[in-house]
Amino acid sequence: MAKRACALHILVKTEAECQALKAQLDKGADFHQLAKKHSLCPSGKKGGDLGEFSKGDMVGPFDKAVFTGPELKVQGPVKTRFGYHLIKVLYRH
Repeated sequence: MAKRACALHILVKTEAECQALKAQLDKGADFHQLAKKHSLCPSGKKGGDLGEFSKGDMVGPFDKAVFTGPELKVQGPVKTRFGYHLIKVLYRH
């Protein structure tokens, strides 16, 4: 079981906004650019890059998505107390 992961994410307030951004990504939009423009998280300035983190470092639903979902595929919307996330796992180990 992976203990560490590296992921990108975009955090927005509403599920509708999250779905609209996911649709753009599905059509080939650049994840980094959308994160810089739309993400409410400070990581948005870095294209949504959260760097490498350990299992359990993030809130429950986010952590579950990162450590059980597919790599290199955009997941979401994932709802947490912060809002709605689109998550792209770069790697796990």
